[in-house]
Amino acid sequence: MTHAVPLRFVLLTGLAMLAFAGNSLLCRLALRDTDIDPASFTAIRIVSGALTLLVLLFARTRSKAMAGNWRSALALFVYAAAFSLAYVHLQAGAGALLLFGAVQLTMTGWGLVRGERLRTVQTLGLILAVAGLLILLLPGADAPPLLGGSLMLVSGLAWGIYSLIGRGAGDPLAATAGNFLRAMPFALLLLVPFFGSLSVDAPGLIYALLSGALTSGVGYALWYSALKGLTAIQGASVQLSVPIIAALAGALLLNESITVRLVLVAVMTLGGIALVVWGRQRVPS
Repeated sequence: MTHAVPLRFVLLTGLAMLAFAGNSLLCRLALRDTDIDPASFTAIRIVSGALTLLVLLFARTRSKAMAGNWRSALALFVYAAAFSLAYVHLQAGAGALLLFGAVQLTMTGWGLVRGERLRTVQTLGLILAVAGLLILLLPGADAPPLLGGSLMLVSGLAWGIYSLIGRGAGDPLAATAGNFLRAMPFALLLLVPFFGSLSVDAPGLIYALLSGALTSGVGYALWYSALKGLTAIQGASVQLSVPIIAALAGALLLNESITVRLVLVAVMTLGGIALVVWGRQRVPS
């Protein structure tokens, strides 16, 4: 039976996906066109995200108690730090594709470890998705730098772990606010080894604040609201749009190129993940 999604949740979902893609664009724009360094961007993003989520938490009428845990906070920090360091080298579209692919493959891999079984179509989809990411990282004129690609895969792995830990959160907003708050000390410690090269200018500061407060803090709040009106399969499937949005926006706003390799890899990786996600829907109950 088809699950019809009310217009309110469609709009919330669309805004959340724009926010997720916006993180890639803001980070890439800041690190490419301003003097801010990755460590400072990460710290400002996490601190501003924490403050925004705390405001949202205390502005609502029901429980204002924070939740979350240190494991999630560490995973959140690793995701954000590797994300910023990777975007020194990557274009927005390629970075979002590597990130999204790694997140989904991490969560699928954990399901296999826990004993989930894949149907034939899902197995083919998993192989296709992994092959796509490997092709993107193969040497070539239009290949992303190996260091940047590897860092983004680490970022995706960390975000996948963060998502897995947080699946049982009773109050997602309270958990996210608590996790961001706990991640702040890690983000500030990241500044120490880069102390001699720290740099923040006005445009870079603005982009970092927007990334933390708007596309992270508000974006995550929108996503949690949208999830209330989506089935699990819809929630997983709609995220397929994020790398596409990031690639198109990167081409239009940042003058980044959309190469044949990137298009091929996007079709393979996103198509493969779609087979894994949608194939699960067809498993007989």
